[in-house]
Amino acid sequence: MSKLGNLGARLHRGEISYDFIGHRKIWYGISILITITAILGLAVRGLNMGIDFQGGAVFTTPKTSVSVSQAEEYAKNASGHDAVVQKLGNGALRIQIAGMDTQQSNRIKTELAQDFKVDKEKIAADLVGPSWGDQIANKAWQGLAIFMILVVIYLAIAFEWRMAIAALVALIHDITITTGIYALVGFEVTPGTVIGLLTILGYSLYDTVVVFDSLKEQTKDITKQTKVTYSEIANRSINGTLVRSINTTVVALLPVAGLLFIGGGFLGAGTLNDISLSLFVGLAAGAYSSIFIATPLVADLKEREPQIRALRKRVLAKRAQAASTEDLVEARTGAAGDAAGEPEDATPAVVGPRHQPASRGRGRGGRPSGKRR
Repeated sequence: MSKLGNLGARLHRGEISYDFIGHRKIWYGISILITITAILGLAVRGLNMGIDFQGGAVFTTPKTSVSVSQAEEYAKNASGHDAVVQKLGNGALRIQIAGMDTQQSNRIKTELAQDFKVDKEKIAADLVGPSWGDQIANKAWQGLAIFMILVVIYLAIAFEWRMAIAALVALIHDITITTGIYALVGFEVTPGTVIGLLTILGYSLYDTVVVFDSLKEQTKDITKQTKVTYSEIANRSINGTLVRSINTTVVALLPVAGLLFIGGGFLGAGTLNDISLSLFVGLAAGAYSSIFIATPLVADLKEREPQIRALRKRVLAKRAQAASTEDLVEARTGAAGDAAGEPEDATPAVVGPRHQPASRGRGRGGRPSGKRR
């Protein structure tokens, strides 16, 4: 068995564990700090909304040797706005400029034809109205609201309302962090971004439900015993599913990282950045929230129940009684051992030759009296 598999088996059996619940205040603090940073990024920088949401013009040039950076400079000089330029597979360029109307697009098309030294008719120009982007945004918000409502209803029925609240907080946490990262990085928000945001909710909810299911199984008839508290069982559930959550997250992140860093970074496929960044950040945030936010929050809510609070008192009282009994037994055992052994201050008896009484037949010096033979 591999080291990771052996670690997962030992975590599942409870041979080793990490106290996630006991350090929950640290995780809450980290999440609050990250969330505040994300909100500040949204407030200060805002989201870089794409042309689909703002409206504008999209110009597609024929195959050209002009670089992307040079094309961005041409488009900025012609329109007075920043442009998003993407190189297509056939060598053509796709230029997006937000906030353009029909008259402006015709003028910009003429100037771009002169800069690129191509016929004006060979540059395709398409206008995108902001109303279409508004429809996409409204549909996305509606879908998100419906998804949240269904999640809360399902978890409340399948588990309980406390788990539904914890899962909802974790999902809001993931969405806030992902949108905040978009604001700080400055990536363009497109319909692909919206799709990515909706996708990560399923991954985040999956990890959370796995832990909740284990917690539900282990807390059946929990009040009928006095060995463990609810928080300890919740911590055991996290440790038991920890390696599984890590494996599924890493497997999901690897292809997304390939899209983001290799496809968007090295190969310059900018069309992949919008969806790959939302997936990458969302998957990582979802794995974090399911372990460090959702389950500790459930434990906090459950510990407020009178029955669970009374259980905790009984468990702690029983452990205190067991500890005092063990100390008393150790003290008695030590006293009995001291009584059975030799005193530490006893002086050993000195063994020497016995004193022989003087014989009657002996004279002075101990020589026998009488005549010599």
